[in-house]
Amino acid sequence: MNKPLILVSNDDGVFASGLQMLISVAREFGEVFVVAPEKGESGMSHAISIVTPIRAKLIKKEEGLTVYSCNGTPVDCVKLALNQLMERKPDYVLSGINHGSNASISVIYSGTMGAAIEGCFNCIPSAGFSLLDHSPVADFSVSQKYVRIVLENLIKDGLPQGTCLNVNIPKLLEDEIKGIEVCRMTKGVWKEEYDKRTDPSGRNYYWLTGYFKNFEPDADDTDEWLLDKGYVTIVPIQVDLTAYDCIDRVKKWNLKK
Repeated sequence: MNKPLILVSNDDGVFASGLQMLISVAREFGEVFVVAPEKGESGMSHAISIVTPIRAKLIKKEEGLTVYSCNGTPVDCVKLALNQLMERKPDYVLSGINHGSNASISVIYSGTMGAAIEGCFNCIPSAGFSLLDHSPVADFSVSQKYVRIVLENLIKDGLPQGTCLNVNIPKLLEDEIKGIEVCRMTKGVWKEEYDKRTDPSGRNYYWLTGYFKNFEPDADDTDEWLLDKGYVTIVPIQVDLTAYDCIDRVKKWNLKK
């Protein structure tokens, strides 16, 4: 039997240590094709490049592994791979391992999850992985165990069409992690604040800061709660954003003029 073909991307850049760890685990399961941003593209969500030309550069090619860098966003990387660089459609799309959490509402902003969701758009079983450690030299050794478990099950059982996985791993030692829990995303919001500064020319500029506001800190079935308690979390994400419960309500509006 032919080995699965696995497309791998991220938003921290083609040389990020999290990506290297994801590649090493993915190679245990199949042929790996990597297209990742040439530099960090965090917070790009599902952004695509429509003005700047997209370029790809072959970084490495060896038995079972091909690596390209791309000057675009994470979603650009997946689109380019599927439409131009790969000879056939991949069996799976994996994104990460992100340096930092993508739990709760962060999934909306995440370039890591943008890449996974793009795979989902194309009817490919996909998953994004994140470690709750923003350090560029974060230790991903514990993460590989949980990436392996998720990937084994993804290959065995697949996913419903229109669904992908958002996997977050706490920054803990292996014997401190209590297990894996499938759960829902926490209801919350990032409360943006901007630090106003002045450059040497006397012009004002603004540096984004802020904090996460958890709307349900005591809900024990959410990703934020479980991560805080030492669990790896898996949140199934659907790409259909329709608010079905609201359809009948809006239909009752006076829309005839």
